Order: sequence, then C-alpha cells, then structure tokens
Amino acid sequence: MNKKRILVIDDDTGLTQMVKLNLEATGHYEVCVEIDSTLAVETARRVRPDLILLDYIMPEMDGGDVTFSLREDPFLRSVPIIMVTALLANKEMSPNGTVNRGGQVMLAKPVKIKNLLKCIEKHLLPAA
Repeated sequence: MNKKRILVIDDDTGLTQMVKLNLEATGHYEVCVEIDSTLAVETARRVRPDLILLDYIMPEMDGGDVTFSLREDPFLRSVPIIMVTALLANKEMSPNGTVNRGGQVMLAKPVKIKNLLKCIEKHLLPAA
C-alpha cells in the first residue's frame, strides 16, 4: 500500500508531534513536519506532499502568506491545504468538523483527531 504523504507546517512542536504520531499510527500516512514558515515552500517542493496541514498564526509568514506562495508554485498549486487555527473554536465547526471560509477548509485547534482524519480523507486528491 502506498502511504499518502502529509506535510504539517506549524511552529507548535507539541502539536506537530501529536499529529504526526496519530496520523502515522493509522498506517496510511507518512508525515513530514516543518516548523519554520519561511521554509514551507522549499520543504513542500522537497517532500511533494499529497496534502498540507497549515497553521495560520506563525511568526515571519502566516498561513495566508504561505498559502499564497504555495499557490504561486507550479509544482504545488494543486496540493490540498487544510488550515489549522486557534482563531476558530470547535463549537464553530460544522457537523463534519470543519469550516469553509472563502474556499479555504479550516479546522479548529485544539485539533480533534477524529475530525482531522475525516477531513484529510475528504480532501486528499485521488490517486493518479
């Protein structure tokens, strides 16, 4: 079975490790982590993720800046991005555990792993 590659871009190392451990425990994902938002595009080009989990509030470049840079890159523009943010509360989430703001899928921190897994499966690009 080919594992899907997930790139987590978040400066919160505790959260990134929790997400990495939980996703890899499913046996379906290989998870790479980048904690420096200024290296996000470079890391994404190297990793070639199937999906990106992106924090919104980070130093230097926020999630909006990183998203813009990813969408400008011809190799990365079609990679699905799920924004993970403390700007939302879990009570604001729809029944499927997400919010869609301006076409951007968002999950609230603290992340509920059940919602994260459902959201990832829904937004992964079909295998080529």
